[in-house]
Amino acid sequence: MFPTLFSLGIGGFEDPKRKTPVSFDTQANYYLDLHDRRFRYHYSFLFRRMQHLQVHFTTSSKRYASVTLKNLASRIDKEKFISSPSDDERKAFHLLKEVNTVAARVPGSQSTKVHIRNEIRSYFGYFGLPHLFFTFNPCAVHNENVNLDSMVPNLVPRIERAFRLAPAFQYLLGWDFKTGKSTECGGIFGKLRAFYGTQLNTYPIKILNHDVKDLPYLLLFMI
Repeated sequence: MFPTLFSLGIGGFEDPKRKTPVSFDTQANYYLDLHDRRFRYHYSFLFRRMQHLQVHFTTSSKRYASVTLKNLASRIDKEKFISSPSDDERKAFHLLKEVNTVAARVPGSQSTKVHIRNEIRSYFGYFGLPHLFFTFNPCAVHNENVNLDSMVPNLVPRIERAFRLAPAFQYLLGWDFKTGKSTECGGIFGKLRAFYGTQLNTYPIKILNHDVKDLPYLLLFMI
């Protein structure tokens, strides 16, 4: 099945001649943990393993009959973190851990974090390690349109904020989104090969031993 992985014709899965039986899952996980990356980078090995797991995966549909992923996604998007989930929401989280394909579309799910992590790793593999890790921490004190002395500050509408942020973002990066490359002048960091941006509420990490959430950040790959 995998002539490039088992070029000598030995070492395959579920070999009846093997004295000590080894299950498919145990052997597949062992190959993925090897220092040799050919199993992890093979174009079809991971898909074959996933197909094998799907055939043997069973679950009860009644267990998740009352779970609405749309409502759960809406609550996660508003509250960012659910401290006291209901029984149905616990079942939904359990389902999201098992069904990553569906969970990838649910904001804040574990699969979304895995998807973002894999995208960042793919950038590392192609461009190398980023030269800059840039975190935005906007301060409303310096915003002339926000009055912090009022009980309920009158914030600028979201559409207008996005319109004002676009020129600042363009000045910061100097990136031409139409051509997909840096402009001739570049940004304040110089010319970029690529960048990756997201919010830490979908991919929480620690910086200097402090939990940082809800801050947009950028990975910058310089020329």
